[in-house]
Amino acid sequence: MTLIISTITALVAFLIALTRINAIAGENNRNLVKAIALLIGLIAACTSIYQLIFRFLVIIPAGTVGVLEILGKLENKPLQPGVHFLSPFSEVKEFSTRLKDIKEAVSVTSKEGLNLNLDVSLQYRLDPQQAVTIYQNIGTDEQEIVISRFRSVIREVTSSYDASAIYGEKRQEVAQKLQEKIREQLTPLGFVVEEALLRDVALPETIQVAIQEKLKAQQESQQQQFINEKERQALEFSLEQTKKEAERKKIEAQGIADAQKLLTTGLTQE
Repeated sequence: MTLIISTITALVAFLIALTRINAIAGENNRNLVKAIALLIGLIAACTSIYQLIFRFLVIIPAGTVGVLEILGKLENKPLQPGVHFLSPFSEVKEFSTRLKDIKEAVSVTSKEGLNLNLDVSLQYRLDPQQAVTIYQNIGTDEQEIVISRFRSVIREVTSSYDASAIYGEKRQEVAQKLQEKIREQLTPLGFVVEEALLRDVALPETIQVAIQEKLKAQQESQQQQFINEKERQALEFSLEQTKKEAERKKIEAQGIADAQKLLTTGLTQE
C-alpha cells in the first residue's frame, strides 16, 4: 500500500514539474524537454512496475520458513522455501530452521552448596511446522527465552548433585539430565533439541585439589587391592603346590615302604 501511494505521489510531482518547465522554456527547447521528460517518465514507470511486481512476490530462502500476516491476521500454514505471490496487504516474517548452537558460561550451586562454573552448550532448531505458533507466542527473537530456560534447567539439575559427582563420575549423567529437562521445556514451545553438552566444569582450587587427592587415594587403594589379590592367589597357589608335593612324597614313601616290605617278606620265606 505504501509503495502504491509513493508511486502516485512521484507521478503527480513529475507532472507538476513538467508543466512548470513547459511554461518557462522557449519554443525551441520544448520538444527537447518533452523528450527528456518522456524518457524520465518511462524509466520511472518501469521502475514502479518492477517494484510493484516484486512487492507481490516473496522468495523464502532455503533453511528458512515464512510466517504470513495479512492485515494483522496470521495464516496458519507457514511459507516453505521457494517463490510465493502475495496480496499487497501482506507481510512476511522469516525464521531460520537451521541448527543453532548456544554456548553459555553459567555459575551454579551444587547439592552441598559449593559454587561451580560450567561451560555448557545447547544445539537446537526451530520446528518448521511450529513457526506460526512461535511467532504468535514468542516473536522473532526466540534466543532470549531459550537461553533463559536453559540456564534455569542447568541450575535445577546441578543442585541435585555433589560437586565431586558433577566433576567426576556422574558428569555424563548430568549432561543427559540437562538434555532431557531442556527438551521437556522447549518442545512445547515449538523447538527441537538435538543435544545439550556439559563441556567443562571449573571448581574452586581447594575443592579441585581435594577431589584430585581423593581420586588418587581411590586409585592407589584399588591398586593395592589388586596387588593384595595377586599375592593371595600366589600364596594359595604356593600352598596348593606344597600340599601336592607333600602328597606326592607321602605316596612315594609309602611305595618305597611297601616295596621294602614285600622284599623282606620274600627273603623270610626263602
